[in-house]
Amino acid sequence: MAKHFPLRDAAEIQQALRQQQEVALVDVRDEARYAQGHPLFAVNIPLSKLELEWLDRIPRRDTPVTLYDNGEGLAQAAAERAAAWGYSDIALLKDDLAGWRAAGGELFIDVNSPSKAFGELVEHHNQTPSLAAEQVDALLRDKADVVVLDARRFDEYHTMSIPGGISVPGGELLLRVRDIAPSPDTTVIVNCAGRTRSIIGTQSLVNAGIRNPVYALRNGTIGWTLAGLSLEQQQSRRYGATSETAQRHAVAQARQVADRAGVARIDAATLARWQQEARTTYLFDVRDAEEYAAGHLPGSRHVPGGQLVQETDHYASVRGARIVLVDNDGVRASMTASWLAQMGWDVAVLDSLQPRDFSATGGWSAQVPAAPRAETVSPQQLSDWLKQGDTQVLDFTTRANHVASHIPGAAWLLRSTLQQQGLAALPAAERYVLTCGSSLLAGYAVEQVAALTSKPVYLLAGGNSAWRNAGLPTQAGDEQLLSPAIDRYRRPYEGTDIDAATMQAYLDWEFGLVAQLDRDGTHGFRVLQPEKQSATA
Repeated sequence: MAKHFPLRDAAEIQQALRQQQEVALVDVRDEARYAQGHPLFAVNIPLSKLELEWLDRIPRRDTPVTLYDNGEGLAQAAAERAAAWGYSDIALLKDDLAGWRAAGGELFIDVNSPSKAFGELVEHHNQTPSLAAEQVDALLRDKADVVVLDARRFDEYHTMSIPGGISVPGGELLLRVRDIAPSPDTTVIVNCAGRTRSIIGTQSLVNAGIRNPVYALRNGTIGWTLAGLSLEQQQSRRYGATSETAQRHAVAQARQVADRAGVARIDAATLARWQQEARTTYLFDVRDAEEYAAGHLPGSRHVPGGQLVQETDHYASVRGARIVLVDNDGVRASMTASWLAQMGWDVAVLDSLQPRDFSATGGWSAQVPAAPRAETVSPQQLSDWLKQGDTQVLDFTTRANHVASHIPGAAWLLRSTLQQQGLAALPAAERYVLTCGSSLLAGYAVEQVAALTSKPVYLLAGGNSAWRNAGLPTQAGDEQLLSPAIDRYRRPYEGTDIDAATMQAYLDWEFGLVAQLDRDGTHGFRVLQPEKQSATA
C-alpha cells in the first residue's frame, strides 16, 4: 500500500522563498521533461537516478522537501524512497505544476535557470561591456594586442573554441589573467558558449578593477557561429602557473569584492559549529580537480568556482542553505562567494587554513544509499547465457552511452519508464540481467524488476565496463530503446551541429529572463555595482 504524504501549497513555498527559509523543491522528472518548464528554484533530481544524487544535494534529513512531477506519478515513488532513507519532512506539491501555475508562479524553461537569469540581471544593471563577434574577429585578424579567455569547462572548450582562445574556467579568471595579459594595454575578451559565463567572467574582472580593457564576447560561440565565423576544435591551450605578483594582486582584489558583496569570513571552529546546527551547510572546494585530488579539506566537495556559479542549483539544492567555500590561494573562494552572495545565498569563506588541513586526497565520491542485495553474474557467464537465447539484458546507462556501445541484444531503459509502465515496459524473457556503466545504478532496480516479472534477476558484476574489459563484443545502435530520449536535455549551445534557429531561440529566451524574474518575484538577487557607482541595486 502506498505511503501517504501531505500536500504542500505552492503559495506556501513561494512565501518561504521570499523569506529566505530553507526550501528543497524537487522535480523528479527526467531532465528533458524538467527543461520544458519548472519553477525558478526547483531542482532536478530525476527518479531515474535518484539514489546517485539525492544524499549530497539534500544532506540534512529534516530539510523541508517538496516533490512534484507533471502528473506522471513519479513524485510518490520518489517520496517513498526518500522516506526510507530517513527524510522526515516530505510533502508533495499540491496539484503538481498546475498548482504552481494556479498560484501565479512562473515556469522557467532550460536548465540552471536561476544562474542564467541572474547573469542577465547582472548585464542589465551593470551594462557589462561586450563586443560583437564581428568586432572580435576583426581584432584577431588585425593581430591586435588581445587575448580571448574561454570561461567554460575545459571539455566544452576542447569541443569548440574561438580561434586562439585559451581555456580559463570562470573561477580561475582573476587569479590567472595578470600572467596571461601582463601588459595593461592588452584587451581581454571573455567568452562562453552563450551569455551567462561570459557576462559573469567579464564582470568579475570589472568588479575586481583589473588594469586591462575587458569585454564579453556577445552571445559567445553561438553569436560567433550565427555571424558565419568558424570555430576551432580539439584545442588544448590552458592557463599556466601563477606568479607571486599576480597572486598578491588578485588576493587583494578578490577580498575587496567579497567584502563589498557581504561575504562572511569564518574559521574551522565556526564551520564545525554550523555543521551541527539544524540548518543545511554545504562545503565546497572551488579549485581545479588536480589541486583538489592532491589535497583537500576532509568533507569538502569539489566544484570549480565558475561551475558552481553557473550550476548552483545542481550542487546547493536547498535554497536558503548556507554555503562555505574553500581554496588555498585567497582568490577563487572569495570571487565565487561574491557572486553567490549576490544570488541571495548566505555564503562564507573558510579562512586561516594551513597546508596540513588539506589532508584528504583523491577525487570526490558521491554518497549513495545501500543497494538491495542482488545475485551477480560474471561477464563470461552472461555471454554464455546470451548464446542460449533466454536472457534479456536491461541497460540503465545513459541513452548516449548505450547507443554508442552496448552488450549485444541489450535493451535501454529508464527507471521512470519502469515506474510508469511496469511489466508492459519489459521484453519477455526467462531471466533478466541488469547493467549500467558500473552496475551501481542498475543495482537499485533489481528488486523492482524481480517483483514485476517473477523471473530470476541478476546484476552484471562490474557492469558494462567489466564486459568490455573482458574483451567481449559490443554493438552500437538504437534498436532496443524502451524509453523516450528524455534522460538528458540537449543544450542549444553544445556541440557543433546545432541549427541556427535553435541557437537564436535560445538567445531570445535569455534576453527575456529579466522580465520573467520580475514577474516571478521570489529570486532575492541583488547586483553589486562597480565601485565608482552606487553600492547595490
